[in-house]
Amino acid sequence: MTQKKSRELTGFAVLMWFVGFFGFVFAVNAVMVKAASSTFGGVETSSSYQAGLKFKQTVANAEKQAALHWQVDGKLGRDKAGEAVLDIAVRDASGVPVSGLTAVARLEHPADSRRDHNVTLANIGAGRFHGVAEAQAGRWELIIDLMRDGQRVFLSRSRVTLN
Repeated sequence: MTQKKSRELTGFAVLMWFVGFFGFVFAVNAVMVKAASSTFGGVETSSSYQAGLKFKQTVANAEKQAALHWQVDGKLGRDKAGEAVLDIAVRDASGVPVSGLTAVARLEHPADSRRDHNVTLANIGAGRFHGVAEAQAGRWELIIDLMRDGQRVFLSRSRVTLN
């Protein structure tokens, strides 16, 4: 019976295994980074620094909005054609419809800004707006801006589910 000669482990072989292992890890990481960056289209804010500077103004605007005590009701559903329909009613603290406003609404996808939709709203009466958008079923963030003379007087952000 002949005995096989065992292979000797040299420094060069260890180096090749070491380089091969880390090369494989690097290649997998590169593929994963590419996949992650190509599928995520949403950015909450483009500049955290600028958003931080605007924080005091945002707080002041929220306090002004709270002092109005407005009741803003939005109803989001589907029409017979399958389009998303948004109806908004704006009333002041005493329940009287607020006139002289323009409204802008957006449906923002929580994970992918490429799927966002602007909702074109028409004023259909004092404090009443109606709009239609082609949005898919799922969870959305409904953002309503109410403006008077080009200045925002009310901002609403709500999580909604569209069937």
